[in-house]
Amino acid sequence: MNLLVIDGQGGQLGSQVIKAIHTRYNDIHIVAVGTNAAATTSMIKAGANQGATGENPVIVASRKADVIIGPVGIVIADALLGEITPEMAVAVGQSNATKILIPINKCENIVAGVPNLTTTDLIDDTLNKLQGIINKN
Repeated sequence: MNLLVIDGQGGQLGSQVIKAIHTRYNDIHIVAVGTNAAATTSMIKAGANQGATGENPVIVASRKADVIIGPVGIVIADALLGEITPEMAVAVGQSNATKILIPINKCENIVAGVPNLTTTDLIDDTLNKLQGIINKN
């Protein structure tokens, strides 16, 4: 399975997701793509197998991924304080990968019907959804 984690800003959410994945799974290859160098560095330190930064890596990695995990803003142009370019949002949205979008209600993007859960609860739910995908394969 080719798992892509995309994050921006400081990469904290992506880092927490990567650490949680490594806690539960031993054999998943994780590619981390940050919208900036700080996010990428943080996710690599968390244990990503590979990392890259910027728009073109998001576009290329989205084509190759089986599963993409990231905040809901990765499919919204200009989200994450403007770090998500329209091209990035399109690449993620058009990817054939299964997307697990974490509903972070920040940066002027609010998902209706989603309670304000802790980051830990959101990551637990993300891993449960990933397990469902793994079980299908």
